[in-house]
Amino acid sequence: MENILFGIISLLLCAVGYYFSFKSYKSRKYNISVLFLILSGLVLYLYVSTDFFLHEWDERYHALVAKNLLKHPFIPTLYDHPILPYDYKNWVGNHIWVHKQPVPLWTMAASMYVFGINELALRLPSILMSSLGIWLTYKIGKYFYNSKTGVLAAFLFSVNGLIIELTGGRVATDHFDIFFLFFILLAIFFTIKYVQQKKTYYTIIVGVCVGVAILTKWFTALIILPIWILIITQERNFNLRNTIVQFSLLLITISAVFLPWQIYIFHEFPQEAAWEAEFNFRHFTEVIEGRSGPFYYFLNKIRINYGELIYLPVGWFIWKTWKEYKNKKRFALFIWFLVPLVVFSFAKTKMQGYLLFTAPVYFLMTAEFFFALQRKIKDLRIKWPATLILALLIILPVRYGIERIKPFEIRDRNPSWVQSLKSLNKEPISKGVLLNYENPIEAMFYTKLTAYAKLPDEEKIRELIEQGYTVIINDNDHIPDHLANMDGVTIKKLIPADSK
Repeated sequence: MENILFGIISLLLCAVGYYFSFKSYKSRKYNISVLFLILSGLVLYLYVSTDFFLHEWDERYHALVAKNLLKHPFIPTLYDHPILPYDYKNWVGNHIWVHKQPVPLWTMAASMYVFGINELALRLPSILMSSLGIWLTYKIGKYFYNSKTGVLAAFLFSVNGLIIELTGGRVATDHFDIFFLFFILLAIFFTIKYVQQKKTYYTIIVGVCVGVAILTKWFTALIILPIWILIITQERNFNLRNTIVQFSLLLITISAVFLPWQIYIFHEFPQEAAWEAEFNFRHFTEVIEGRSGPFYYFLNKIRINYGELIYLPVGWFIWKTWKEYKNKKRFALFIWFLVPLVVFSFAKTKMQGYLLFTAPVYFLMTAEFFFALQRKIKDLRIKWPATLILALLIILPVRYGIERIKPFEIRDRNPSWVQSLKSLNKEPISKGVLLNYENPIEAMFYTKLTAYAKLPDEEKIRELIEQGYTVIINDNDHIPDHLANMDGVTIKKLIPADSK
């Protein structure tokens, strides 16, 4: 019942925020309107982020690596002190962990350094980036269209269920896709700033943003390059020579940001780095970990992630782009939308978060279509179908957001299995290992122990004891008597994590 009460209070606070946002919008106080959108979105992000446990995919792995980075920022590890043999190709159980790029991990580690090792500190960077994403979407929408379109796009960002869930780490790809979305938005925002003010340092900032985006989700970040070119060449005072200079500076900055880490990991961890580089490429050529789908996978997903009527705004946008083919600003949005959709549709491995960085385009498409249809209504003899469509363009994304937030679901958001693990910290243990616990990644995040899901053989356990390890075995009612009674072994009955 506590979760339901918390959910209702959160929704009521959001409703108040959205009400004042709408009032400010009607008064043409667009900046204030967006401020209320940010506050309302922040409430939603905080609500989903106060699950006081690590989520299964992929947050728990990111959390543990970020925690370990606190001790050695340039040595990313999953198992910080592996005791049992491991396969360096197994990203869910290896030692050196270069399965993902480092920026989100460093940022989460920095947050936990300041606020302590806990779930909210882990998620705080995503909360802030999603909140700022609302403002960035407004500013970008204002540039490409107008303030009204920007505000509506920002509203759709704030209620989007997928963004909310990813911010709270509830679904796969979690914080990495939020980071990537943020830096793509930031790069486009500073591209606009350069166009408006012609200050070279904005080009450098764009390069830094793209470089950081590469250090988040790899070369997909290069989608910014054609967008940058189209935005720059659209301007009336376009100068080819200056643009070539600025573009060269952009490429140099991008390289200076992302290359050092690649050189470093291939030098320090050549085996792991080479394997992960190959593994990343294989996502396009084969189905990894069962994440498959038909060619139209993403076209189908957009109706779920952005509302079932999203195909109307998409069709309208494509038609308008065709009619205004000389409009490079519009074509920049078209590239942002279409190229990733086509490329990832051909990839064999598919996950809904892969195209999250294109979400703002769908919000802008919907907002543009909304106002175009609104203007047409007065000329229609039968108005109710168009009015219904306008209502559903707002209601369906809101409904989807509420479904993803799950405010009315009875669920334990502070589960006893986490407290059970934390209880192991009461006794000071310098060298400890937890065996026979089915969620070892969570165990290593909440404790200082090295943890494994299975029991090694008796000889290995004796060896660990001789090496000075405190050996703790989780009692799952299936421990052999000779191990349960072994000197130097402590038996603990921990609450299983599947109770979450």
